[in-house]
Amino acid sequence: MAKLFGLRRSNLYYASKQKSKDAKFLVEIKKTMEANPSYGSPRIALALGVNHKRVERVMKANQIKAFRRRRKHFKPDDLKQDETKYSNQLKNLCVVAPRAVYATDFTYIDYQGKFLYLATVIDVFSREIVGWDISDRHTADMMKRALEMAFKEGVPVYLHSDQGSEMKSEIYTNLAESNGVKISMSQKASPWQNGFQESFYSGFKLDLGDPNRFELKGELIEAIIQNLNYYNNDRIHTSLKTSPSNYFKQYEIKKTKLLKTGN
Repeated sequence: MAKLFGLRRSNLYYASKQKSKDAKFLVEIKKTMEANPSYGSPRIALALGVNHKRVERVMKANQIKAFRRRRKHFKPDDLKQDETKYSNQLKNLCVVAPRAVYATDFTYIDYQGKFLYLATVIDVFSREIVGWDISDRHTADMMKRALEMAFKEGVPVYLHSDQGSEMKSEIYTNLAESNGVKISMSQKASPWQNGFQESFYSGFKLDLGDPNRFELKGELIEAIIQNLNYYNNDRIHTSLKTSPSNYFKQYEIKKTKLLKTGN
């Protein structure tokens, strides 16, 4: 047939070969999504070392969509609170180094009809979780413990959060200010101004999965800690193109080289 129509033989079996390649590639995509539930096509492509358009094409052809939970960006109850004296210091700030700006918040995890609370402190530059605490109650002490862990990694110049009562408490503000840290807070009912934490919790809960699959609370706590380690060390961050801890290491290596060369 190829000789009859003056075509290359490869033209006649290309489609079947492409389908075979796509079928094998689909298996790799599914494996990556199973291991990383919060990954969309850009991060799947980074994980597999391929062009994101190829991933998008195969996912679309097989009607596969990445699931992404979006939190509502409006908290009407916050409007009832008194305005804080702390303004948003990060609006016009460009963060160019690690351990300079931290952002903090907490989220709840629904477990067997009760809530378990997770407080986290994130390095805005590297996106690393540098401090955390797990508690049955969302209190100022929970935030304090998370901050104390984070300050062991380095004391930042700025500490950002929303206007939650825990962050406006004397326990929280005194700890920050006694360490010379400048406090920054989002405007009322504006959680998107702390998008670093909002985005983290959205992906974290997808990666954690259904908390109620665990029989014991201790098993859930262990899974939370494992997922925090996974986020820091293995999970690819879209804007960083690598994991937070690896991004931090790359920065430190570049910094050391520059110091040695005197640039």
